[in-house]
This record gives sequence, C-alpha cells and structure tokens, in this order.
Amino acid sequence: MSATSPITIAKESVGWSIALSVLMILAGVLAIIVPPAAGIAVTIVVGWLLIFSGAAHLVFGWYTRTTGGLLWEWLVAILYVVVGGYLLFHLAAGLAALTFAVAIFLLFEGIVEFILSFVLRPLPGSGWLLFDGILTVILAILIWRAWPSSKEWALGILVGISMLFSGVTRLVLSLAARRVVAKLA
Repeated sequence: MSATSPITIAKESVGWSIALSVLMILAGVLAIIVPPAAGIAVTIVVGWLLIFSGAAHLVFGWYTRTTGGLLWEWLVAILYVVVGGYLLFHLAAGLAALTFAVAIFLLFEGIVEFILSFVLRPLPGSGWLLFDGILTVILAILIWRAWPSSKEWALGILVGISMLFSGVTRLVLSLAARRVVAKLA
C-alpha cells in the first residue's frame, strides 16, 4: 500500500478548488442571465431546508420529551414543514415572499450599516460603510417598489452576483495556493 505525499494531495486539492471556482463563476453568470430560474432554484432549496429543519425539530422534540418541550418542538416542526411545503407547492408565491423578505432584510442591513458608519466615523474606511449602507438601502427600495414583479429578477440576480464573486474570490485564492504548492514541490 503506497502513501500519497502531502504535496500530491495539495496539488489535487488545488486542482479541484480551481475547477469548483470555475463552476461557481459559470453558475453565477447563468443565474444573472436567467434570474427567474435561479430564483425558483433558491425557493426550492429554501423549501427543502425548511422541511428538513422541521424533521430535525420532530426528532429533537421526541428525544427531549422528558424536559416538557415536546409540544413546542412539534409545533415549531409543523410550522417549518408547512412553510417549506407551501414554498415547494406554490413556487411563484414562495418566490414573491422570499423576494419581499430579502427587500426587508436589505433595508434593515442598510440602515444598520448607515448608523454604524457614523459610530465608526473616526476610523479609516468608515466612508465605505456609509457608501455600502446607502447602496443597500437603495437596492432594498428598488426591490420593494417593483414588488411583486421584482420576484422575476431580484433573488436570481442577487444569488448570481454572490456566486460570481465567491467563485472569483475562490479562484484567486486557489491560484495563489497553486503557486505556493509549486514552490514547495
């Protein structure tokens, strides 16, 4: 039985990381090009995550039933499963609800960043926080003002941009890691 050297493992890992980065970039670009499909995909994933979380609450409630929390855990579980099922069986309504929730989230995030920029005002870079807060509030308002028609583009484009930037970041880090591994070999 031969042992694989750490350098060989590192080279293979970096190669897989680069491949994953390229796939993330392509998926991000595809999500930006076809945002309704990406939004529906996000809705499906969230729906299944809620159902699995509901199942986990059922199991947890059963195993901790002696502590008196069985009823509450099962009520939470039922809520998760019902909401997840609703998202899966009513994709358009689920996508609209998720888009509205994202708009509310972005509004509060922008307000917090705006306030934080004034709290951190003497520190370098606080201007960027103010800029980010303003842009985030503007994005929230754009999504909210166009809602429910914004469900067609908002969630898919936001996920696509996130995947694109995550892929680019991972690619840059992977290429740097490949250079380090090449020097070690």
